[in-house]
Amino acid sequence: MSGRYPDEVDVVIVGSGPAGATYARILSEEAPALTIAMFEVGPTVSQPPGAHVKNIADPGERSRAQTLSEGPHAQESTDRVGGIVKTSQRRARPGTFLLESGYQVEGEDGLPVAAMSSNVGGMAAHWTGACPRPNASERIALLDADGSLDRLLDEGERLLGVTVDAFDSSPYAELVRERLAAAEDAGRVASTHIQRMPLAVHRRGDGNLVWSGSDVVFGDITRSNARFTLWDESRVARVLIEDGRAAGVVVTDRRSGENSEVRARFVVVAADALRTPQLLWASGIRPDALGRYLNDQAQIVFAVRIRDLEPSGEADAPGATGLSEYSGVTWVPFTDAMPFHGQVMQLDASPVALAEDDPAAPGSIVGLGLFCPKDLQSSDRVEFSDVETDGYGMPAMTVHYRLTPRDREVIARGKEEIVRLGKAVGEPLDERPFMMPLGASLHYQGTTRLGASDDGDSVCSPQCEVWGVPGLFVAGNGVIPTATACNPTLTGVALAVNGARAIAAKSAES
Repeated sequence: MSGRYPDEVDVVIVGSGPAGATYARILSEEAPALTIAMFEVGPTVSQPPGAHVKNIADPGERSRAQTLSEGPHAQESTDRVGGIVKTSQRRARPGTFLLESGYQVEGEDGLPVAAMSSNVGGMAAHWTGACPRPNASERIALLDADGSLDRLLDEGERLLGVTVDAFDSSPYAELVRERLAAAEDAGRVASTHIQRMPLAVHRRGDGNLVWSGSDVVFGDITRSNARFTLWDESRVARVLIEDGRAAGVVVTDRRSGENSEVRARFVVVAADALRTPQLLWASGIRPDALGRYLNDQAQIVFAVRIRDLEPSGEADAPGATGLSEYSGVTWVPFTDAMPFHGQVMQLDASPVALAEDDPAAPGSIVGLGLFCPKDLQSSDRVEFSDVETDGYGMPAMTVHYRLTPRDREVIARGKEEIVRLGKAVGEPLDERPFMMPLGASLHYQGTTRLGASDDGDSVCSPQCEVWGVPGLFVAGNGVIPTATACNPTLTGVALAVNGARAIAAKSAES
Protein backbone atom coordinates (compact mmCIF):
# COMPACT_ATOMS: atom_id res chain seq x y z
CA MET A 1 0.00 0.00 0.00
CA SER A 2 2.98 2.34 -0.02
CA GLY A 3 6.17 2.95 -1.90
CA ARG A 4 7.31 4.79 -4.99
CA TYR A 5 4.95 4.62 -7.93
CA PRO A 6 6.10 2.65 -10.96
CA ASP A 7 7.31 4.52 -14.04
CA GLU A 8 5.34 2.31 -16.37
CA VAL A 9 2.67 -0.41 -16.25
CA ASP A 10 0.35 -2.02 -18.76
CA VAL A 11 -2.91 -0.88 -17.11
CA VAL A 12 -3.75 1.94 -14.71
CA ILE A 13 -7.06 1.70 -12.85
CA VAL A 14 -8.35 4.85 -11.14
CA GLY A 15 -10.67 3.92 -8.27
CA SER A 16 -10.98 0.79 -6.12
CA GLY A 17 -14.75 0.38 -5.98
CA PRO A 18 -16.45 -2.72 -7.37
CA ALA A 19 -16.10 -1.63 -11.02
CA GLY A 20 -12.39 -0.90 -10.70
CA ALA A 21 -11.93 -4.12 -8.74
CA THR A 22 -13.68 -5.97 -11.56
CA TYR A 23 -11.08 -4.79 -14.07
CA ALA A 24 -8.30 -5.94 -11.74
CA ARG A 25 -9.95 -9.34 -11.21
CA ILE A 26 -10.82 -10.12 -14.83
CA LEU A 27 -7.38 -9.03 -16.05
CA SER A 28 -5.73 -11.12 -13.34
CA GLU A 29 -7.75 -14.10 -14.57
CA GLU A 30 -7.63 -13.57 -18.32
CA ALA A 31 -4.43 -11.55 -18.94
CA PRO A 32 -2.13 -12.45 -16.02
CA ALA A 33 0.99 -11.18 -17.81
CA LEU A 34 -0.21 -7.56 -17.61
CA THR A 35 1.15 -5.25 -14.92
CA ILE A 36 -1.63 -3.31 -13.18
CA ALA A 37 -1.46 -0.25 -10.93
CA MET A 38 -4.61 0.81 -9.09
CA PHE A 39 -4.83 4.26 -7.47
CA GLU A 40 -7.37 5.20 -4.78
CA VAL A 41 -7.70 8.76 -3.46
CA GLY A 42 -8.92 7.62 -0.03
CA PRO A 43 -7.29 5.58 2.75
CA THR A 44 -7.47 1.89 3.55
CA VAL A 45 -10.16 1.56 6.24
CA SER A 46 -10.72 -2.21 6.49
CA GLN A 47 -8.94 -5.54 6.16
CA PRO A 48 -8.59 -7.13 3.75
CA PRO A 49 -8.44 -3.87 1.77
CA GLY A 50 -11.85 -3.03 0.36
CA ALA A 51 -13.83 -5.10 2.86
CA HIS A 52 -17.29 -3.92 3.92
CA VAL A 53 -17.24 -1.97 7.18
CA LYS A 54 -20.28 -3.95 8.42
CA ASN A 55 -17.87 -6.85 8.84
CA ILE A 56 -15.94 -4.89 11.48
CA ALA A 57 -17.23 -6.29 14.77
CA ASP A 58 -16.12 -3.50 17.08
CA PRO A 59 -18.57 -0.56 16.85
CA GLY A 60 -15.86 2.00 17.58
CA GLU A 61 -13.58 0.64 14.87
CA ARG A 62 -16.49 0.49 12.45
CA SER A 63 -17.34 4.13 13.16
CA ARG A 64 -13.72 5.14 12.69
CA ALA A 65 -13.60 3.38 9.31
CA GLN A 66 -16.72 5.24 8.24
CA THR A 67 -15.33 8.59 9.35
CA LEU A 68 -12.06 8.04 7.48
CA SER A 69 -14.10 7.45 4.31
CA GLU A 70 -15.81 10.83 4.44
CA GLY A 71 -13.76 12.81 1.98
CA PRO A 72 -10.85 15.25 1.87
CA HIS A 73 -11.67 16.82 5.24
CA ALA A 74 -12.59 13.60 7.06
CA GLN A 75 -9.76 13.73 9.57
CA GLU A 76 -10.05 17.46 10.18
CA SER A 77 -13.67 17.69 11.33
CA THR A 78 -14.83 16.98 14.87
CA ASP A 79 -18.55 17.49 14.37
CA ARG A 80 -19.44 15.19 11.47
CA VAL A 81 -22.90 13.67 11.77
CA GLY A 82 -24.01 10.85 9.52
CA GLY A 83 -27.48 9.73 8.56
CA ILE A 84 -30.05 11.42 6.36
CA VAL A 85 -32.95 12.61 8.48
CA LYS A 86 -36.49 13.79 7.73
CA THR A 87 -35.71 17.50 7.94
CA SER A 88 -34.45 20.16 5.58
CA GLN A 89 -30.98 19.69 7.05
CA ARG A 90 -28.44 18.19 4.66
CA ARG A 91 -26.75 15.20 6.20
CA ALA A 92 -24.71 12.38 4.76
CA ARG A 93 -24.95 8.71 5.55
CA PRO A 94 -22.05 7.40 7.64
CA GLY A 95 -19.09 6.69 5.40
CA THR A 96 -20.05 9.30 2.80
CA PHE A 97 -19.62 13.02 2.28
CA LEU A 98 -21.78 15.59 0.52
CA LEU A 99 -20.96 18.02 -2.23
CA GLU A 100 -19.98 21.16 -0.37
CA SER A 101 -21.46 23.44 -3.04
CA GLY A 102 -23.02 23.31 -6.48
CA TYR A 103 -25.58 20.67 -5.53
CA GLN A 104 -28.57 22.83 -6.48
CA VAL A 105 -28.98 25.73 -8.91
CA GLU A 106 -31.67 28.29 -8.12
CA GLY A 107 -34.96 27.35 -9.77
CA GLU A 108 -33.98 23.68 -10.17
CA ASP A 109 -34.54 20.60 -8.03
CA GLY A 110 -30.86 19.72 -7.79
CA LEU A 111 -29.43 16.81 -5.83
CA PRO A 112 -29.26 18.28 -2.30
CA VAL A 113 -27.76 15.17 -0.72
CA ALA A 114 -25.53 13.94 -3.54
CA ALA A 115 -22.76 12.06 -1.77
CA MET A 116 -19.58 10.07 -2.37
CA SER A 117 -17.09 7.93 -0.45
CA SER A 118 -13.29 8.07 -0.52
CA ASN A 119 -11.69 4.86 0.70
CA VAL A 120 -10.29 1.63 -0.63
CA GLY A 121 -13.39 -0.21 -1.79
CA GLY A 122 -15.35 2.95 -2.51
CA MET A 123 -19.06 2.88 -1.78
CA ALA A 124 -18.95 -0.93 -1.70
CA ALA A 125 -17.49 -0.64 1.80
CA HIS A 126 -20.77 0.95 2.93
CA TRP A 127 -23.58 -0.26 0.63
CA THR A 128 -26.66 -2.41 1.35
CA GLY A 129 -25.45 -5.20 -0.93
CA ALA A 130 -28.66 -5.38 -3.00
CA CYS A 131 -27.97 -6.89 -6.44
CA PRO A 132 -31.25 -7.21 -8.38
CA ARG A 133 -31.10 -7.75 -12.13
CA PRO A 134 -32.56 -5.05 -14.37
CA ASN A 135 -35.85 -5.90 -16.02
CA ALA A 136 -37.92 -4.73 -19.01
CA SER A 137 -36.99 -1.15 -20.01
CA GLU A 138 -34.17 -1.09 -17.44
CA ARG A 139 -32.22 -3.52 -19.60
CA ILE A 140 -29.63 -2.37 -22.14
CA ALA A 141 -31.05 -3.35 -25.53
CA LEU A 142 -27.67 -2.94 -27.20
CA LEU A 143 -26.32 -5.84 -25.15
CA ASP A 144 -29.56 -7.77 -24.91
CA ALA A 145 -30.12 -8.86 -28.50
CA ASP A 146 -27.54 -11.67 -28.43
CA GLY A 147 -27.96 -12.60 -24.77
CA SER A 148 -24.63 -11.07 -23.76
CA LEU A 149 -26.22 -8.91 -21.05
CA ASP A 150 -27.36 -11.92 -19.03
CA ARG A 151 -23.98 -13.61 -19.43
CA LEU A 152 -22.30 -10.46 -18.13
CA LEU A 153 -24.77 -10.27 -15.24
CA ASP A 154 -23.94 -13.90 -14.41
CA GLU A 155 -20.29 -12.88 -14.17
CA GLY A 156 -21.22 -9.89 -12.03
CA GLU A 157 -23.02 -12.17 -9.58
CA ARG A 158 -19.98 -14.44 -9.44
CA LEU A 159 -17.61 -11.57 -8.70
CA LEU A 160 -19.84 -9.97 -6.07
CA GLY A 161 -20.68 -13.26 -4.35
CA VAL A 162 -24.44 -12.80 -4.76
CA THR A 163 -26.75 -15.12 -2.80
CA VAL A 164 -30.48 -15.23 -2.05
CA ASP A 165 -30.47 -17.47 1.02
CA ALA A 166 -28.50 -15.49 3.62
CA PHE A 167 -31.67 -14.46 5.47
CA ASP A 168 -33.62 -17.71 5.08
CA SER A 169 -33.58 -18.28 8.82
CA SER A 170 -35.20 -14.92 9.55
CA PRO A 171 -38.43 -15.75 11.39
CA TYR A 172 -40.66 -13.15 9.68
CA ALA A 173 -39.22 -13.16 6.15
CA GLU A 174 -41.67 -15.64 4.66
CA LEU A 175 -44.61 -13.93 6.33
CA VAL A 176 -43.67 -10.56 4.82
CA ARG A 177 -43.25 -12.10 1.36
CA GLU A 178 -46.56 -13.96 1.56
CA ARG A 179 -48.47 -10.80 2.43
CA LEU A 180 -46.77 -8.77 -0.29
CA ALA A 181 -47.31 -11.52 -2.85
CA ALA A 182 -51.03 -11.64 -2.09
CA ALA A 183 -51.25 -7.93 -2.81
CA GLU A 184 -48.95 -7.71 -5.81
CA ASP A 185 -48.25 -10.95 -7.73
CA ALA A 186 -51.49 -11.09 -9.71
CA GLY A 187 -50.75 -10.17 -13.31
CA ARG A 188 -46.98 -10.50 -12.92
CA VAL A 189 -44.92 -13.16 -14.67
CA ALA A 190 -43.16 -15.59 -12.37
CA SER A 191 -39.74 -13.95 -12.72
CA THR A 192 -41.14 -10.68 -11.32
CA HIS A 193 -43.12 -12.14 -8.41
CA ILE A 194 -42.30 -10.97 -4.90
CA GLN A 195 -39.12 -12.79 -3.91
CA ARG A 196 -35.98 -12.80 -1.82
CA MET A 197 -33.59 -9.98 -2.64
CA PRO A 198 -30.35 -11.09 -4.31
CA LEU A 199 -27.66 -9.82 -1.95
CA ALA A 200 -23.88 -9.64 -2.01
CA VAL A 201 -23.71 -11.35 1.36
CA HIS A 202 -23.08 -14.84 2.68
CA ARG A 203 -23.24 -16.52 6.06
CA ARG A 204 -20.13 -17.89 7.71
CA GLY A 205 -19.95 -21.21 9.44
CA ASP A 206 -20.31 -19.46 12.81
CA GLY A 207 -23.64 -18.00 11.68
CA ASN A 208 -22.50 -14.41 11.19
CA LEU A 209 -23.17 -12.52 7.98
CA VAL A 210 -20.29 -11.41 5.76
CA TRP A 211 -21.08 -8.52 3.41
CA SER A 212 -19.24 -8.30 0.10
CA GLY A 213 -17.07 -5.32 -0.66
CA SER A 214 -14.40 -4.84 -3.29
CA ASP A 215 -12.34 -7.41 -1.38
CA VAL A 216 -14.70 -10.13 -2.60
CA VAL A 217 -14.48 -8.83 -6.17
CA PHE A 218 -10.68 -8.77 -6.03
CA GLY A 219 -10.63 -12.33 -4.73
CA ASP A 220 -7.53 -14.30 -3.88
CA ILE A 221 -6.42 -14.37 -7.52
CA THR A 222 -6.00 -10.58 -7.63
CA ARG A 223 -4.47 -10.33 -4.16
CA SER A 224 -1.92 -12.99 -5.09
CA ASN A 225 -1.15 -11.42 -8.47
CA ALA A 226 2.44 -10.14 -8.14
CA ARG A 227 1.83 -7.87 -11.13
CA PHE A 228 -1.03 -6.03 -9.40
CA THR A 229 -0.44 -3.24 -6.88
CA LEU A 230 -2.91 -0.94 -5.14
CA TRP A 231 -1.80 2.47 -3.85
CA ASP A 232 -4.17 4.26 -1.47
CA GLU A 233 -4.24 8.01 -0.72
CA SER A 234 -3.15 8.62 -4.31
CA ARG A 235 -5.00 11.26 -6.31
CA VAL A 236 -4.99 10.93 -10.08
CA ALA A 237 -5.15 14.50 -11.36
CA ARG A 238 -5.00 13.93 -15.10
CA VAL A 239 -5.08 11.26 -17.78
CA LEU A 240 -2.19 11.62 -20.21
CA ILE A 241 -3.09 11.64 -23.90
CA GLU A 242 -0.43 11.27 -26.59
CA ASP A 243 -1.04 10.89 -30.32
CA GLY A 244 -4.75 10.76 -29.59
CA ARG A 245 -4.66 7.78 -27.24
CA ALA A 246 -4.35 7.16 -23.50
CA ALA A 247 -0.72 7.07 -22.38
CA GLY A 248 -0.88 7.06 -18.57
CA VAL A 249 -1.76 9.32 -15.65
CA VAL A 250 -0.42 12.06 -13.43
CA VAL A 251 -0.78 10.98 -9.79
CA THR A 252 -0.14 12.80 -6.51
CA ASP A 253 0.90 11.01 -3.34
CA ARG A 254 -1.46 12.62 -0.79
CA ARG A 255 0.94 11.79 2.03
CA SER A 256 4.03 13.45 0.58
CA GLY A 257 2.56 15.77 -2.03
CA GLU A 258 4.91 14.33 -4.66
CA ASN A 259 3.64 14.29 -8.26
CA SER A 260 4.52 11.45 -10.64
CA GLU A 261 3.78 10.32 -14.16
CA VAL A 262 2.87 6.68 -14.57
CA ARG A 263 2.90 5.52 -18.18
CA ALA A 264 0.37 2.91 -19.30
CA ARG A 265 -1.00 1.30 -22.44
CA PHE A 266 -4.52 1.34 -21.02
CA VAL A 267 -6.20 3.63 -18.49
CA VAL A 268 -9.48 2.75 -16.73
CA VAL A 269 -11.28 5.57 -14.90
CA ALA A 270 -13.59 3.97 -12.33
CA ALA A 271 -14.00 6.82 -9.84
CA ASP A 272 -17.82 7.09 -9.60
CA ALA A 273 -20.60 8.69 -11.67
CA LEU A 274 -19.56 12.18 -10.50
CA ARG A 275 -15.79 11.95 -10.29
CA THR A 276 -15.17 9.89 -13.44
CA PRO A 277 -16.45 12.66 -15.74
CA GLN A 278 -14.64 15.16 -13.49
CA LEU A 279 -11.29 13.50 -14.21
CA LEU A 280 -11.97 13.32 -17.94
CA TRP A 281 -12.87 17.01 -17.94
CA ALA A 282 -9.70 17.88 -16.00
CA SER A 283 -7.74 15.94 -18.64
CA GLY A 284 -9.22 17.92 -21.52
CA ILE A 285 -11.33 14.96 -22.64
CA ARG A 286 -14.72 16.58 -23.15
CA PRO A 287 -17.14 14.75 -25.45
CA ASP A 288 -20.58 16.36 -25.82
CA ALA A 289 -22.31 13.79 -23.60
CA LEU A 290 -19.78 14.00 -20.76
CA GLY A 291 -21.61 14.58 -17.47
CA ARG A 292 -25.02 14.58 -19.17
CA TYR A 293 -28.04 12.31 -18.64
CA LEU A 294 -27.23 12.38 -14.92
CA ASN A 295 -29.91 10.47 -13.09
CA ASP A 296 -30.74 9.57 -9.52
CA GLN A 297 -33.60 7.37 -8.32
CA ALA A 298 -36.22 9.21 -6.28
CA GLN A 299 -36.61 7.17 -3.10
CA ILE A 300 -39.93 6.85 -1.24
CA VAL A 301 -40.04 5.24 2.20
CA PHE A 302 -42.82 4.02 4.49
CA ALA A 303 -42.87 2.09 7.76
CA VAL A 304 -45.37 -0.39 9.19
CA ARG A 305 -45.68 -2.72 12.15
CA ILE A 306 -46.27 -6.31 11.11
CA ARG A 307 -49.91 -7.11 11.81
CA ASP A 308 -51.06 -9.98 14.07
CA LEU A 309 -47.56 -11.00 15.01
CA GLU A 310 -46.66 -13.17 17.94
CA PRO A 311 -43.30 -12.24 19.49
CA SER A 312 -40.55 -14.54 18.29
CA GLY A 313 -37.74 -15.73 20.50
CA GLU A 314 -35.54 -16.26 17.46
CA ALA A 315 -32.88 -13.88 16.16
CA ASP A 316 -32.99 -11.80 19.34
CA ALA A 317 -29.27 -11.33 19.65
CA PRO A 318 -27.40 -9.22 17.13
CA GLY A 319 -24.53 -10.88 15.35
CA ALA A 320 -20.97 -9.67 15.36
CA THR A 321 -21.86 -6.73 13.14
CA GLY A 322 -24.65 -5.51 15.42
CA LEU A 323 -27.50 -6.54 13.13
CA SER A 324 -30.56 -8.37 14.41
CA GLU A 325 -32.36 -10.41 11.77
CA TYR A 326 -36.11 -10.83 11.68
CA SER A 327 -37.75 -9.99 8.38
CA GLY A 328 -34.90 -10.54 5.91
CA VAL A 329 -34.78 -8.51 2.70
CA THR A 330 -37.62 -8.82 0.19
CA TRP A 331 -37.59 -7.68 -3.44
CA VAL A 332 -40.45 -6.11 -5.38
CA PRO A 333 -39.09 -6.27 -8.95
CA PHE A 334 -39.47 -3.43 -11.43
CA THR A 335 -41.88 -3.87 -14.32
CA ASP A 336 -42.96 -1.36 -16.96
CA ALA A 337 -46.51 -1.62 -15.61
CA MET A 338 -45.32 -1.16 -12.01
CA PRO A 339 -42.35 1.17 -12.61
CA PHE A 340 -40.72 0.89 -9.22
CA HIS A 341 -38.07 -1.24 -7.59
CA GLY A 342 -38.94 -2.17 -4.03
CA GLN A 343 -36.86 -3.19 -1.02
CA VAL A 344 -38.59 -4.33 2.16
CA MET A 345 -36.56 -4.98 5.28
CA GLN A 346 -36.57 -4.70 9.03
CA LEU A 347 -35.75 -1.27 10.42
CA ASP A 348 -33.08 -1.07 13.11
CA ALA A 349 -35.38 1.30 15.01
CA SER A 350 -38.89 2.64 14.63
CA PRO A 351 -39.02 6.03 12.85
CA VAL A 352 -41.97 6.88 15.11
CA ALA A 353 -41.58 7.00 18.89
CA LEU A 354 -43.42 4.11 20.55
CA ALA A 355 -44.82 4.19 24.06
CA GLU A 356 -42.78 2.39 26.71
CA ASP A 357 -45.59 -0.08 27.23
CA ASP A 358 -46.08 -0.69 23.49
CA PRO A 359 -46.30 -4.48 22.99
CA ALA A 360 -44.59 -4.39 19.58
CA ALA A 361 -42.60 -7.57 19.09
CA PRO A 362 -38.87 -7.16 18.46
CA GLY A 363 -38.23 -6.88 14.74
CA SER A 364 -41.85 -6.12 13.93
CA ILE A 365 -41.17 -2.66 12.49
CA VAL A 366 -40.62 -3.04 8.74
CA GLY A 367 -39.48 -0.41 6.28
CA LEU A 368 -40.58 -0.31 2.67
CA GLY A 369 -38.65 1.59 0.04
CA LEU A 370 -39.61 2.22 -3.59
CA PHE A 371 -37.06 3.57 -6.06
CA CYS A 372 -38.36 5.44 -9.12
CA PRO A 373 -36.69 5.59 -12.56
CA LYS A 374 -35.76 9.04 -13.88
CA ASP A 375 -37.20 10.54 -17.03
CA LEU A 376 -33.86 10.88 -18.82
CA GLN A 377 -32.89 14.23 -20.30
CA SER A 378 -29.59 15.59 -21.54
CA SER A 379 -30.06 18.79 -19.54
CA ASP A 380 -29.71 16.84 -16.27
CA ARG A 381 -25.97 17.10 -15.93
CA VAL A 382 -22.94 17.79 -13.81
CA GLU A 383 -20.77 20.66 -15.03
CA PHE A 384 -17.15 21.35 -14.10
CA SER A 385 -15.36 24.61 -13.50
CA ASP A 386 -12.14 25.65 -15.22
CA VAL A 387 -11.44 28.03 -12.33
CA GLU A 388 -12.80 26.76 -9.01
CA THR A 389 -11.69 23.53 -7.35
CA ASP A 390 -13.06 21.12 -4.76
CA GLY A 391 -11.42 19.76 -1.61
CA TYR A 392 -9.18 17.51 -3.67
CA GLY A 393 -8.05 20.30 -6.00
CA MET A 394 -10.15 18.94 -8.87
CA PRO A 395 -12.60 20.99 -11.00
CA ALA A 396 -15.56 22.06 -8.84
CA MET A 397 -18.93 20.54 -9.74
CA THR A 398 -22.29 22.17 -10.40
CA VAL A 399 -25.33 19.92 -10.66
CA HIS A 400 -28.19 20.82 -12.99
CA TYR A 401 -31.17 18.59 -12.26
CA ARG A 402 -34.92 18.90 -12.72
CA LEU A 403 -37.84 16.56 -12.14
CA THR A 404 -40.07 16.43 -15.20
CA PRO A 405 -43.89 16.25 -15.09
CA ARG A 406 -43.55 12.55 -15.81
CA ASP A 407 -41.16 12.16 -12.86
CA ARG A 408 -43.67 13.84 -10.56
CA GLU A 409 -46.46 11.58 -11.81
CA VAL A 410 -44.36 8.47 -11.13
CA ILE A 411 -43.45 9.73 -7.66
CA ALA A 412 -47.09 10.48 -6.85
CA ARG A 413 -48.09 6.99 -7.96
CA GLY A 414 -45.19 5.51 -5.99
CA LYS A 415 -46.49 7.13 -2.81
CA GLU A 416 -49.90 5.51 -3.39
CA GLU A 417 -48.37 2.13 -4.17
CA ILE A 418 -46.08 2.05 -1.15
CA VAL A 419 -49.01 2.71 1.17
CA ARG A 420 -50.97 -0.10 -0.50
CA LEU A 421 -48.07 -2.51 -0.13
CA GLY A 422 -47.38 -1.38 3.42
CA LYS A 423 -50.96 -1.96 4.49
CA ALA A 424 -50.75 -5.47 3.07
CA VAL A 425 -47.91 -6.18 5.52
CA GLY A 426 -49.06 -4.36 8.60
CA GLU A 427 -50.27 -1.21 10.31
CA PRO A 428 -48.76 2.08 9.09
CA LEU A 429 -46.76 4.03 11.64
CA ASP A 430 -47.42 7.32 9.86
CA GLU A 431 -50.21 8.63 7.66
CA ARG A 432 -48.08 9.49 4.66
CA PRO A 433 -44.96 8.09 3.03
CA PHE A 434 -41.84 10.24 2.86
CA MET A 435 -39.73 11.03 -0.18
CA MET A 436 -36.05 11.22 0.65
CA PRO A 437 -34.13 14.30 -0.51
CA LEU A 438 -32.96 13.94 -4.10
CA GLY A 439 -29.57 12.26 -4.24
CA ALA A 440 -30.32 10.02 -1.26
CA SER A 441 -30.35 6.83 -3.33
CA LEU A 442 -26.60 7.16 -4.09
CA HIS A 443 -27.45 5.41 -7.37
CA TYR A 444 -26.18 8.08 -9.79
CA GLN A 445 -25.89 6.97 -13.40
CA GLY A 446 -25.60 8.11 -17.00
CA THR A 447 -22.73 10.62 -16.91
CA THR A 448 -20.37 8.49 -19.01
CA ARG A 449 -23.07 6.43 -20.72
CA LEU A 450 -22.36 3.83 -23.35
CA GLY A 451 -23.92 3.86 -26.80
CA ALA A 452 -23.90 2.15 -30.17
CA SER A 453 -22.02 4.92 -31.95
CA ASP A 454 -20.24 8.22 -31.41
CA ASP A 455 -23.38 10.26 -32.00
CA GLY A 456 -22.95 12.89 -29.29
CA ASP A 457 -25.35 11.16 -26.89
CA SER A 458 -22.85 8.71 -25.43
CA VAL A 459 -19.31 8.85 -24.05
CA CYS A 460 -18.13 5.31 -24.71
CA SER A 461 -18.66 2.17 -26.75
CA PRO A 462 -20.49 -0.94 -25.50
CA GLN A 463 -17.03 -2.15 -24.40
CA CYS A 464 -16.70 1.09 -22.35
CA GLU A 465 -13.83 2.55 -24.41
CA VAL A 466 -14.15 6.33 -24.70
CA TRP A 467 -15.04 7.43 -28.20
CA GLY A 468 -12.05 8.91 -30.02
CA VAL A 469 -9.54 8.08 -27.27
CA PRO A 470 -8.21 4.55 -27.81
CA GLY A 471 -6.97 2.87 -24.66
CA LEU A 472 -9.14 4.96 -22.31
CA PHE A 473 -11.98 3.11 -20.58
CA VAL A 474 -14.66 4.34 -18.16
CA ALA A 475 -16.33 2.17 -15.56
CA GLY A 476 -19.02 2.21 -12.91
CA ASN A 477 -22.68 3.13 -12.73
CA GLY A 478 -22.12 6.22 -14.88
CA VAL A 479 -21.81 3.93 -17.93
CA ILE A 480 -25.41 2.66 -17.60
CA PRO A 481 -27.48 4.31 -20.38
CA THR A 482 -31.01 3.30 -19.37
CA ALA A 483 -33.45 4.66 -16.80
CA THR A 484 -33.30 2.16 -13.96
CA ALA A 485 -35.10 1.78 -10.66
CA CYS A 486 -33.14 -1.23 -9.41
CA ASN A 487 -29.86 -0.95 -7.52
CA PRO A 488 -27.23 -0.42 -10.24
CA THR A 489 -24.09 -2.04 -8.80
CA LEU A 490 -24.60 -5.45 -10.39
CA THR A 491 -25.16 -3.86 -13.80
CA GLY A 492 -22.13 -1.60 -13.37
CA VAL A 493 -19.95 -4.59 -12.53
CA ALA A 494 -21.34 -6.53 -15.50
CA LEU A 495 -20.39 -3.70 -17.85
CA ALA A 496 -16.93 -3.56 -16.27
CA VAL A 497 -16.50 -7.24 -17.14
CA ASN A 498 -17.16 -6.35 -20.77
CA GLY A 499 -14.56 -3.58 -20.70
CA ALA A 500 -11.94 -5.68 -18.95
CA ARG A 501 -12.30 -8.44 -21.51
CA ALA A 502 -11.87 -5.88 -24.27
CA ILE A 503 -8.55 -4.80 -22.72
CA ALA A 504 -7.46 -8.44 -22.40
CA ALA A 505 -8.26 -9.01 -26.06
CA LYS A 506 -6.52 -5.83 -27.24
CA SER A 507 -3.42 -6.60 -25.18
CA ALA A 508 -3.23 -10.05 -26.75
CA GLU A 509 -3.34 -8.53 -30.22
CA SER A 510 -0.53 -6.02 -29.62
